Amino acid sequence: MYYKLSKTIEKLYPFYVSEERKTVIEPLIEYIQNRLKNKQQININFICTHNSRRSLLAQVWAQTASTYFNVPNVSCYSGGTEETALFPIIAETLVRQGFRVFKISEGSNPIQAIKYSDNDFPIIGFSKKHNDPFNPISDFAAVMTCSQADDECPFIARAEKRILITFDDPKDSDFTPEQQTVYDQRSLQIATEMFYVFSKINL
Repeated sequence: MYYKLSKTIEKLYPFYVSEERKTVIEPLIEYIQNRLKNKQQININFICTHNSRRSLLAQVWAQTASTYFNVPNVSCYSGGTEETALFPIIAETLVRQGFRVFKISEGSNPIQAIKYSDNDFPIIGFSKKHNDPFNPISDFAAVMTCSQADDECPFIARAEKRILITFDDPKDSDFTPEQQTVYDQRSLQIATEMFYVFSKINL
């Protein structure tokens, strides 16, 4: 992994996740462990209303954590109940924390390649609906990262399991002096919890 990203990861404290959050996260650990035990592909689709902030951060950090802990056959995706665009501050936040982000298409909903190392496939980040053809259509866990998406998506077609792991929306800080700090903190919270998840997987 890139040196700057490695230094960010070193500062995470996944074993200090609160007991309350561990209970929330446990179903995802169980899902991954069961799929791994049965030698099955592990597909995880992180879902939030606009697929512009939290779900994309969760996708990126979960994929990174799976590589860090050498958990095989993990593919992470994200989607929303609406298609909007990746909020630009998300890319800036990931760059600050050590990722390399490259825009590979322009337009109102640009596609970003997000890399955690030179030799691994990039994570493809862009806003899309949860059932977009880019995402898996069956045999996946749908992880709801915001309560609004959970309310608006009572049924995720063909999801093998539905898991609720919500995060506070950093959008509340947009265009305020606290914006960078709030986005950094939310990204690191999601990183910490995704690293906790994959640290608990028995290979």
